[in-house]
Amino acid sequence: MAAPVLGLVGCAAGGVELLLLKLIEPMQELGWQVAVTLTPTAATWLDATGDIEKIEQVTGYPVRSKPRLPGEDSPHPAVDCYAVVPATSNTVGKLALGLADNQALTQVCEAIGLGSVPVVVFPRINAAHARQPSWDSHIAALEKAGVHLVMWPLHEPRSAPGRELPWASIMDTIVSAAQRT
Repeated sequence: MAAPVLGLVGCAAGGVELLLLKLIEPMQELGWQVAVTLTPTAATWLDATGDIEKIEQVTGYPVRSKPRLPGEDSPHPAVDCYAVVPATSNTVGKLALGLADNQALTQVCEAIGLGSVPVVVFPRINAAHARQPSWDSHIAALEKAGVHLVMWPLHEPRSAPGRELPWASIMDTIVSAAQRT
């Protein structure tokens, strides 16, 4: 039996710089293949640090941030579960509304719309974003669509920068969601 494939989508939020160490390599140790797609800003961040090249070496797949041309084959294998980690408030809002204006969002919006594979989302936001009037409706829309959310206690802007993200909980949710399909 082939190893399951995690379609990991990273956004430009705190924690994206830790994906290789805290999520990709641990998921590989659990027997998963990991194919990474980044939002355009996250790709800019990780390209500047050299992390894209490291991720490609470890996963064996190119990191995607741009759409492929018509007629081109996907450089990633079929996905068994998507995980959006970390997800900015912008990405959560767009996923809830079905807005797919970049490659990362296109993949996940299609998965949500088809209900073909589970989707796990870890919103990495601060209290100011959560107080926006539409935030609760975005979360409710994703829950209604069957998205598995890993919620985390919010903090005030610019506070607790070194606080450890819930990596084990994120991985447990991915594995559990994938087993339910």
